[in-house]
Amino acid sequence: MKVTLFVEGSRGSETLVRRFREGWSRFFRAAGLRRPPRVVPCGDRARAYRRFALAVEKDGPGRVSLMLMDSEGPVAAGQSVWRHLRDKDGWSRPQGAGDSSAFMMTQLMETWLLADVPVMRRFFGNEFDAGAFARWPSLEDVPKTTVLDALGRATAKCGQPYAKGEVSFLLLSVIDPAAVEAACPHARKLFDRLRTP
Repeated sequence: MKVTLFVEGSRGSETLVRRFREGWSRFFRAAGLRRPPRVVPCGDRARAYRRFALAVEKDGPGRVSLMLMDSEGPVAAGQSVWRHLRDKDGWSRPQGAGDSSAFMMTQLMETWLLADVPVMRRFFGNEFDAGAFARWPSLEDVPKTTVLDALGRATAKCGQPYAKGEVSFLLLSVIDPAAVEAACPHARKLFDRLRTP
């Protein structure tokens, strides 16, 4: 089975796109997936949805297209991803797409980074301030602005402070997928799907 994962993010320079692909590739390899997906950087969320919808139409035997994007807010308990996307973005499930073909980084990719603070401490060095992170009982309930603000404060004195783009993809390439899966139920759903033959 050939799986292609259309991911929101990275439509910048060639270097940035390469970092994006390397980050996701290393992340999925570290997860121990027998067949990691081919990751396609799509830029903004609307473009990710359009590219995914077009790919689903062409999927045939042995090919599966999936989509991964930031939820950009809380996902209500028991609410499906497609219901969330309909309410937030006005998107319907494309013909040919299943219930388990769209996945969320809830509430954004940086939430996954917060699941592995020890690796961030090693990555950013001695000036990293882990005290900037509250003891949140559920990472997926932490608002986007709070996550980004905490990352900014935690790395403000570091030689290389946190920034979306190259730094985020370098971090993604070294965090522990098991920690992400344990802390983020929506990430676990993606891994469960990728482990299904």
